[in-house]
Amino acid sequence: MRTTVGIIGAGPAGLLLARLLHNAGIDSVVLESRDRAYVEQRQRAGILEQGTVDVLRAAGAGGRMDREGLRHDGIELRFARERHRVDFPALTGGSSVMVYAQTEVCKDLVALQLKEGGPLLFEAEALAVEGVETERPRVRFRHKRNEGNEGSEGSEGNEGNEDVLECDYVVGCDGFWGVARQAIPAEHSRVFERTYPFGWLGILADVPPSHDELVYARHDRGFALLSMRSPAVSRLYLQVPEDTDAGSWADEEIWDELERRFETADGWSLERGAITSKSVTPMRSYVHEPMRHGRLFLAGDAAHIVPPTGAKGLNLAVGDVVTFARALVHLEETGSAERLDAYSETCLRRVWQAERFSYDMTTLLHRAPDATPFEDRVQLARLRRIATSRAAGTDLAEGYTGFPLD
Repeated sequence: MRTTVGIIGAGPAGLLLARLLHNAGIDSVVLESRDRAYVEQRQRAGILEQGTVDVLRAAGAGGRMDREGLRHDGIELRFARERHRVDFPALTGGSSVMVYAQTEVCKDLVALQLKEGGPLLFEAEALAVEGVETERPRVRFRHKRNEGNEGSEGSEGNEGNEDVLECDYVVGCDGFWGVARQAIPAEHSRVFERTYPFGWLGILADVPPSHDELVYARHDRGFALLSMRSPAVSRLYLQVPEDTDAGSWADEEIWDELERRFETADGWSLERGAITSKSVTPMRSYVHEPMRHGRLFLAGDAAHIVPPTGAKGLNLAVGDVVTFARALVHLEETGSAERLDAYSETCLRRVWQAERFSYDMTTLLHRAPDATPFEDRVQLARLRRIATSRAAGTDLAEGYTGFPLD
């Protein structure tokens, strides 16, 4: 097989990149190790920054998002039993965010790719990326050619044979454990990371959200977040020790703890419902530099990970692939590789701002296991500064709604 851009991974980043390239008349092939059902059901982020919303609309992938997504013009901060709203449009000149789950973004982009785009091969496991320092990099992969494997070519027989995809460029959107990042020699890499001594116990519950915007609560017992997936489904989180087993928490115990941490002086109440899933998310910050080696480009979790507090993961991935697509179009139109050569530097400026914002949000709202009374008071002072200072509130609102994609 031969294409201009070989894309490893059919998460939001890989699928959106394929769409952007298709719209620009540049061919690509997407390799995804999982089947379509897994890709469309994989639970991840649910908050889209203003820039991400604008990109999806411009790419022709925003129709259902605009019909079914929930626009949010702010968040609520809770601490010391008080409630303080951060008004995004008022502080940013009109920016907001959209609650629209990653599962739905993937469904929309998969449907578009299968209908209009280039090959999207499910159950095509990338084994290695080779020749990235040459003009003909290639991806070795094993494709499970089942009849009805939508988007694949030659889907009958020959199950499990090894194939080679030759490309002009390879973009690794295959996450932290994928083969793309492993193709960059250690002597050409530098890693920055931080782990946190707590995680998030997350639940999905069949109950309408108890507030119409996200609520971020700082409590002496730990952080809590009230979010949602739809008008009928709530998504809630509790700060827990990093080694917590989700199954060790009974449903009523979870609701009781959420009520404690969201408690306010004005009598606000939390609605309970049937919990349909539980999981624990670890908290980690990670950046791989550079994000390019030869003709291999890293995007999304393959290059960087942020703690979920700032809702930046999916949005950073979108920024990466937009930067790559624009740079490749610039090369096609002008013959200049200047923007491609600057890919890593351009992306990393935005990545580090998002890492900084996510770190600030995490340390602002979570109580460390060994926190001292002094640190508790400083944390409360930071929160009160945001609640009472337009300048401090603007910094949070600008970071939350998203840093520029340019």
